Amino acid sequence: MEHWYAIHTKPRQEREAEAQLCRQDYRTYLPLLRASRRVRGKWLERIEPLFPRYLFIRVDLETENTAPIRSTRGVAGLVKFGMEVKPVPDLIVDGLMQAEEGGCHTPDAPVFNRGDAVTILDGSLAGLQAIYQAETAEERVHLLLDLMGRTNRITLSRHQIAPAGA
Repeated sequence: MEHWYAIHTKPRQEREAEAQLCRQDYRTYLPLLRASRRVRGKWLERIEPLFPRYLFIRVDLETENTAPIRSTRGVAGLVKFGMEVKPVPDLIVDGLMQAEEGGCHTPDAPVFNRGDAVTILDGSLAGLQAIYQAETAEERVHLLLDLMGRTNRITLSRHQIAPAGA
């Protein structure tokens, strides 16, 4: 009987492992996450594996040989508990598949929440701390900045701020 199993992949080779397994006619599932990351001073939306170095495969281990799986490019091996390969409950994998929106999981939490302390990274206010208020259109953010004993509301590019202490 077919079950879902977890595969441990080589570092940053989840997509390669999935592609190679699909070419061998295995049914696979690689849950992906749409996340905002700061890269070279700019916030970029990236799609990356939800579980780095892992993907799922649906096979019947009682009747199928696992040697082709283990020798597939990008695969480190099937996940074992002790010396035994255990199936992942269908409920978990089905739940992950159903939670996707447009082929990816989207984090519920925004990068910044109202009230978060942020540091201004560049411009004439670089190095100052402010309080995040809201995100507006065109990648702009509203901040509260304490200058000369008075709280001022300013608007900056989203790329100009980072979490305080980062």
